[in-house]
This record gives sequence, C-alpha cells and structure tokens, in this order.
Amino acid sequence: MGPWGRNMAVRTKLVAGNWKMNGLREEGAALARGLAQRAIAAGRGGPGCELLICPPASLLTTVGGVLSGSGIALGGQDCHAAPNGAYTGDISPEMLADAGCSHVILGHSERRHGHGEGDAVVREKILGAWRAGLVAILCVGETQLQRQAGKAADIVSIQLAGSVPSGAASSNLVVAYEPVWAIGTGLTCTLEDIATIQAGIRALIPSGARILYGGSVNPQNAAGILGLAEVDGALVGGASLDVDSFWAIARACG
Repeated sequence: MGPWGRNMAVRTKLVAGNWKMNGLREEGAALARGLAQRAIAAGRGGPGCELLICPPASLLTTVGGVLSGSGIALGGQDCHAAPNGAYTGDISPEMLADAGCSHVILGHSERRHGHGEGDAVVREKILGAWRAGLVAILCVGETQLQRQAGKAADIVSIQLAGSVPSGAASSNLVVAYEPVWAIGTGLTCTLEDIATIQAGIRALIPSGARILYGGSVNPQNAAGILGLAEVDGALVGGASLDVDSFWAIARACG
C-alpha cells in the first residue's frame, strides 16, 4: 500500500507559535496569559487543535507557569545535542524538559543559515531531544534560488534523509515544511505547491507523523493552508506574537 493509503488516519492538527528572539518577561507573560485564557474559556474542545508555544529560553519558566492548566504545551526553539557540558550559551534537551517543555524546534532555517547547522548537526540534536523525552519538530525547506531552479523537492528530500535518525516515529517526530523565502516575508507557497511538497514528505516519514506548514501563516491564509489534506498544522512566526492572530489561526483548524 502506498504512502497515501497508509496515512489516511485522522491526525490531530498542531499549531505551534515560534516567538523567536522576541519578548521580555512582562510582555511574554501577558501574551501567554491571553492565550491561556482563550484556551480555558474554549473548554475541552479548545480551538479544534493542539497548541504549542515556543518562547525564548529566558521565558520558558515564566510562560510555562502561565500556561499551566490551559492545555497549551511548551517547547524550546533549539537545543544542543549533549545533556550537559562546556557549551557556553547553549541549552540541553534535558534542561528544556526540566523547564516543562514537551517539544523542541530543530533545524530551523534561521539556525541552518545563520549558524551554519547542517543535516548532521540537526540529526544529533534530534537524538538528544529523544533522549530527553522531547518531540522534535524538524524544519526543512528550500531557498528561493533552489525553488527557481526546480530543486525544492530534492532539497527537502536531502534534508530529511540527512536529518532524521533511525527510530523516528509519529510519537517523537513532527516535520515542518518552511520554504526559506516565505519566512517573515509575507510570501507563501501556492496551495498546490504546498500540497505537492508535503505529499512528497509524507512518503518519506513514519506513518502517522504530522507535517506542519510554516512561512508567513496568518489569519487570512490559514484556512486554505490548514484545509489541505496533507497539512497537519502550522508553525507560526510573527502572527504568534499577537493573541488574536494566533487564536484565529488555531480556530481555522476546525
């Protein structure tokens, strides 16, 4: 049976907010509080999806405390592969777990291109995340030049092959397809292009694993993107810094 047939089971959508390097303590707490209040008021059904917030490391404890009891999960934006050691400025997966995290974003293009992280480094980080009991959200995606050259699918396949360790399962891996040229630019892929790339990803990852789309997701385009069969949620950047915008995207899952 092909990849489409073996993956038709319903997968709960996940909407994750990547705050990136934004937020001081007071504003981070206020943003988290606004989201927690919305989630609690919505009750058991929530917005129709799972929610995850990934604040800067300095806000993990503060935001985690505010989110407690809301049903919204907490995640890190990156981690080192090792559990501890002489790695100034880094944070280990175990430290994230100790702070209350259940997920960690790895291989984001801003790490790959801004910090020179290749697939081998990302792979080791994923192994570290699994060691600490965290779900790894692996980011993959092509640059504008690679897309113009018709290499988008090939680049994503290469990144998956090099970054995903053996032992991957739907319980420990989420893949986020984020075309680099669409991150923070206001540009998004066409729905047809998203569907094509994510169907290709589906054939290369464990059965049942969720695939998110990221790259300038906003309340206006969320319903169309989240309505695609192979899109299991969104990794939201700028729009996650506004309570109304992030909640509207989450509600689009329903």
